[in-house]
Amino acid sequence: MKQELIKILKRDSYRNGDFTLSSGKKTEHYINCKPVILNAAGLKLVSHSMLEYIGQNSVAVAGLTLGADPLVCGVALASLEHPWCPTQDALIVRKEAKGHGTNAWVEGPLPVVRSEITVLEDVVTTGGSSLKAVEKLRDMGYNVNRIISIVDREEGGRELMKESGIELFPLVTIRDFL
Repeated sequence: MKQELIKILKRDSYRNGDFTLSSGKKTEHYINCKPVILNAAGLKLVSHSMLEYIGQNSVAVAGLTLGADPLVCGVALASLEHPWCPTQDALIVRKEAKGHGTNAWVEGPLPVVRSEITVLEDVVTTGGSSLKAVEKLRDMGYNVNRIISIVDREEGGRELMKESGIELFPLVTIRDFL
């Protein structure tokens, strides 16, 4: 599965050139996973690959909108097909509190407090956006100790996460593209 994923990501997500990332860093290696995870076959492959890293106590997968929206839905659906993986509900973490109604930061079927939640991410560079999701979920009383990403750019994200008590499980790393 990993080699198939690398092939699809290289073809549909990877670009070489002069780019500025959301972190503000300059790079010649740009990876946009949305063309893969917004494709039915690509989302299925990524979702089933991510299932292998879901902890046995996890009850939900969550991620920061917009990059993780298809991932949390895909993994939740795929979890129903594998008896070895606990069924996962999908949660979407907002970048800002909803400005009306309940002012919710998180959308989806909220589990009981102290439940274990796994955070999903498309691309990890510095780890900042993933940790925003972790912070909001921890503030709500959930246990979050693992992040699964499609790609780790290997630019400090793993180390920052480790400092926060988080283990990163990438499906591939930047080295797989080079």
